[in-house]
Amino acid sequence: MRMVLAAVTMMVAACGDGGSGSAAAGQVAGTVPALAAGTTGTVHEVEMLRTSNGDYVFRPAELTVKVGDRVRWVNVSGGPHNVAFYAERIPEGAKAFLNAGMVNRMGALTGQLLIQPKAVYEISFDGAPVGTYHYFCTPHEMLGMKARLTVIQ
Repeated sequence: MRMVLAAVTMMVAACGDGGSGSAAAGQVAGTVPALAAGTTGTVHEVEMLRTSNGDYVFRPAELTVKVGDRVRWVNVSGGPHNVAFYAERIPEGAKAFLNAGMVNRMGALTGQLLIQPKAVYEISFDGAPVGTYHYFCTPHEMLGMKARLTVIQ
């Protein structure tokens, strides 16, 4: 497992962004991006962690947000972690929406690896298609680190 994580980390470092998303001016990777002017939605926090019994989880594993809200994923323990969406398990129109709104992507629908503890990754769901978004952590998907986000009006 360590060899796989080391290889993924080296590939990301060597390849850079890998996606068309870019960081906002002045944003440091792993920090909280500034909210856009006029953003009024609620910010919801999801912890990314390894529990005391060794499980890799998103907490909460199920979250409902409104269009216009933001979700902030925080690397609490057991990283590196990231957020990657299943292309076949998101609402119609969500692929283009997510790819445009996810900064520092490693690839389509795949956010950057958060290596440092307390590092964060945020996505604004302002204008997002309503529906259910299934996602996972790339390094820990096979260990069951999966979750579901529902966007409502």
